[in-house]
Amino acid sequence: MSAPAGRKPDEATLAFAWNLPNILTITRMVLVPVFAVVLLSHPDQEGWRIGATLVFAVAILTDFADGRIARKYNMVTNFGKIWDSIADKALTGMAFIGLSIIGELPWWLTIIVLVREWGITLMRFQVLKYGVMAAKQGGKLKTLLQSIALILFLLWLPGLGAWYVVISWIVMGVAFLLTVVTGLDYVVDAIKLRRASLQVGHPVDYAEILRARKAHE
Repeated sequence: MSAPAGRKPDEATLAFAWNLPNILTITRMVLVPVFAVVLLSHPDQEGWRIGATLVFAVAILTDFADGRIARKYNMVTNFGKIWDSIADKALTGMAFIGLSIIGELPWWLTIIVLVREWGITLMRFQVLKYGVMAAKQGGKLKTLLQSIALILFLLWLPGLGAWYVVISWIVMGVAFLLTVVTGLDYVVDAIKLRRASLQVGHPVDYAEILRARKAHE
C-alpha cells in the first residue's frame, strides 16, 4: 500500500502502533514487578530463585525478539526505539537492585550501572529535539552480557562449587566494563547528533548519518 499524499513512505512507522514488537516491549515492562516479587519473596530458597531466573530469562528474551521482528518486518517505531531501551533498563536494573538488596552484588557496582543506564536514557530523551538515538551494536552486546551475568547470579546453585562463582564474576566484570565504555560512546554520539541537527536546522536520523558515512568510506 502506498503512503498517503504528503507523507513520507516510512512516516507511519514512526508513531506508536499495536504491533508485535511493541507488545513484546510492553510485556517486558509488565514482567518487571513480577520478577521483583518472585526474587525478593524467598531469595534463600532454590525453587524461588529458579522461578525468578525463569521470569527474568523469558522477559529478556522478548528484548532479543522484538528488535529482530521490528527490523525484519519494517515495524520500527519511535515508541520501540525509546521504550524498548527503557524496558531493558527497568528489567536489568531491578535485577541489579534485587541482587544488591539480598547481598549478592556490591551496591557500588549496582549504583554505577544504574547511573550509566538511566543517565543515558535521560540523555536520549533530552536529545529527541535533535533526533532519535537508536540502540547500537555495542549497547546490544552490553545488554547480552549483562543478561548472561545476571542469570548466572540469579540462578544461585551453590552445589556447582567455586568455579561457578568465578565464571559468574568474570562475566559480570566484562559486562560492567562494557556498560561504562558504551555509556561514554553514547555521550559522544549525542554530541555529534546535536551538531548534525543544528547544521541542517531540523531533527535528523543519526543511524542514517552513520550508514551514509560508512557507505562513503
